[in-house]
Amino acid sequence: MSTLDAHVVVRRPGHTVDVTLTAEPGDVIAVIGPNGAGKSTLVRALAGLVPLDEGHVRVGESTWDGAGARIDTRQRGVGMVFQDGLLFPHLTALGNAAFGPRSRGRRRREAERLGRQWLDRLGVGDLADRRPAQLSGGQAQRVAIARALAGEPRLLLLDEPLSALDVGVAMTLRSELSRHLADFGGIAVIVTHDAIDALTLANRVLVIDDGVVTQEGVPAEVAAQPRTAHVARLVGLNVLAGESTGTTVTLPDGLTVVSVTAVDGPVNACFSPAAVTLTREPPSGSARNRWEGRVSSAVPHGPAVRVHLDIGTGLFADVTPESAAALGLTPGARAWASVKATEISVHRSA
Repeated sequence: MSTLDAHVVVRRPGHTVDVTLTAEPGDVIAVIGPNGAGKSTLVRALAGLVPLDEGHVRVGESTWDGAGARIDTRQRGVGMVFQDGLLFPHLTALGNAAFGPRSRGRRRREAERLGRQWLDRLGVGDLADRRPAQLSGGQAQRVAIARALAGEPRLLLLDEPLSALDVGVAMTLRSELSRHLADFGGIAVIVTHDAIDALTLANRVLVIDDGVVTQEGVPAEVAAQPRTAHVARLVGLNVLAGESTGTTVTLPDGLTVVSVTAVDGPVNACFSPAAVTLTREPPSGSARNRWEGRVSSAVPHGPAVRVHLDIGTGLFADVTPESAAALGLTPGARAWASVKATEISVHRSA
């Protein structure tokens, strides 16, 4: 398999995507960032669906785009899976799965053998004769993944492949996809808004904001030290942006956050919802951070209840169902939130 060396520059009125990406065979790269950051533009440029204004895309010894050369999408050895699958409605599941190898010159019988093999591996082999309209969302997306992998691509591009699925279906398919990506010898790039995808499917994370890379690293590193508020929220952290002087961060509304890390300048103060203690009366403990606010919502979140308070730009706390009931944490109720300074991590704003 081949390495990927890409510098993607795509200009649109009011917005430019300028991203450099390199990868080795076996890499699974999760691309995350806010809406409009340029994530989908990046993968579509890698696929050849969007032309470059500058830069290059090289896979192994082949130049797919740049330096006066441009190879058509069908000749790039790319497998693509989009949010809605985009299956061919007139073909059966097997016909769709066999399309990849057929488009790369395989004979019909060999293409169907590969397609059926991947349908079986993804648990939809018994649906080979059905057309897309006869498939559920999860089944159709499995067929779309089978179609992409059956073509033995050098580069697998997945643009929000699980976001349109129900939570339970997405969870099952995520587990299956993780297993297949672990065996995939090419390079996979997956665009996602879900931190679970980034943390469980990828070995590298690329954060894009406003068309440029703001952070790159292994998933655990990016989750532990997010450089943007979007990433921090994506991995489930509270984020309070403000101006830090020493160990004190002053928020735009005048509230302060105290940490044990001395930083000067604009920062994001981050902490887990589980680190927040809620009380109805002013807290009497040793926590140096204490704020009063109003409960905006309280909803089940796994085994806990996630309480949203109107403190700063919004603060989340995870408490037990028993505590939520005992404290009367219903919308409109006032409560105090406290967090120890040692629980606050401070990161310079990107």
